[in-house]
Amino acid sequence: AASAEDQSSLGGHDEGPRHGRSRWTSALFVASLVVYQKYAHVRQSQRGSKPYYTSLMWWCGVILMGIGELGNFAAYGFAPASLIAPLGCVSVIASAVISVIFLKETLRASDIVGGTLAITGTYLLVTFAPHTSTHITAHLVQYYIISWHFLLYFFIEVVIFCILLYLYKRKNVKHIVIVMLLVALLASLTVISVKAVSGMITESIKGQLQLIYPIFYVMLVVMIASCAFQIKFLNQAMKMFDATEVVPINFVFFTASAIIAGIVFYQEFEGLALLNILMFLFGCLLSFLGVFLIARNRPKIKQQDRNFIAMDRIPGRRNTVKVQPEAKTLTYGSLAAKLMCNRAGQTDDS
Repeated sequence: AASAEDQSSLGGHDEGPRHGRSRWTSALFVASLVVYQKYAHVRQSQRGSKPYYTSLMWWCGVILMGIGELGNFAAYGFAPASLIAPLGCVSVIASAVISVIFLKETLRASDIVGGTLAITGTYLLVTFAPHTSTHITAHLVQYYIISWHFLLYFFIEVVIFCILLYLYKRKNVKHIVIVMLLVALLASLTVISVKAVSGMITESIKGQLQLIYPIFYVMLVVMIASCAFQIKFLNQAMKMFDATEVVPINFVFFTASAIIAGIVFYQEFEGLALLNILMFLFGCLLSFLGVFLIARNRPKIKQQDRNFIAMDRIPGRRNTVKVQPEAKTLTYGSLAAKLMCNRAGQTDDS
């Protein structure tokens, strides 16, 4: 059972708006660094064939992105998860805007409409979301874990996860909804554990040491494990499906799972007016639609046609002309090898 001090903290403190703005800053920071890394990839590919991880610019992006994600982690310790998670749409909007400015990508009408809808939805989210956050302590986390509504929620989530995993692994059903639902179910555990770990660290810094309780390390293990498997399934989704499909579906599913986790585990909607709940859900809907329009039909990277032979890939050749021999001739498929043999013979004669 929670202590009297922890029970009294259920009243919470109103720091949501301030740390909601910090989530905006972190989202903008991360979005800028994603574009920065992409610019590093493009620059590296133009300069030569060296691996991207040899670029100083790429490593700067990795380090600074880590700093931005730490800001997201800290925000969960001060504000409700149902407020923090939906603000991830800010990074999608920022990525689209910065890509137009620095990567010279085309600004489409759907980007403008989607950005407007997402900004409107974000305003409604911040305005009508629950702004009262609880002081997360070890005793309070234990109290929440043994609550009947979370135990029921966790049981249903495990059953659904096992069914989806069986379909994905055993029945080989490779549908994007199944993969992204696996990611979302893991994300709900990630949100719960991240908020618990971040909140207990925050209370420890304030003077109430929480790191001596075993529940802190249990939540830390859950956070790391759920993040690892979430990234694994997300990478598999990126390999099987296009990013224009994965990005909006992942945002919608992740946000929905984070909101549900905040409502069930941390009871964040308790005492919230019906109007606030309806306007909050309407803001989520606008944000989902805006992200879908921004990510929809994004231009793809051109892949080299395998039926053509790039002359600049042959050692010693600077010609960029591409040759496509007739399929029925003897030269089809062997032109590159023949030119390489001729080049080797010239080297031996010299």
